[in-house]
Amino acid sequence: MKKYQVFIPEWLDDYIKSVAENYDLSISEVLRLELCFGALCTVTSLYPEYKAEVSLNDFIENIKQHQKSELEREDLMRYLSMIYFETRKAIDYRYKKGKSSRKI
Repeated sequence: MKKYQVFIPEWLDDYIKSVAENYDLSISEVLRLELCFGALCTVTSLYPEYKAEVSLNDFIENIKQHQKSELEREDLMRYLSMIYFETRKAIDYRYKKGKSSRKI
């Protein structure tokens, strides 16, 4: 993994901290998750034919279960890994399509 220092506005910092506290995630996990969902949304918007195996709605249901203690932390971490993996696949898809058709 890479390590970056990023400046973010205070309102975004407050949001990230709030999500981390409310859902028992680290700030790094929240940031990775938000970036991954942003990338997934971008790829699926650019290439509607690409169908990710996870969705934001799926994640919301899983996080609600975790909040209600119906989902073990280990299961949540497994799900986060799946999101990271699916995002990697989506980005690979975007690079492959981008080389043959369009670039941003």
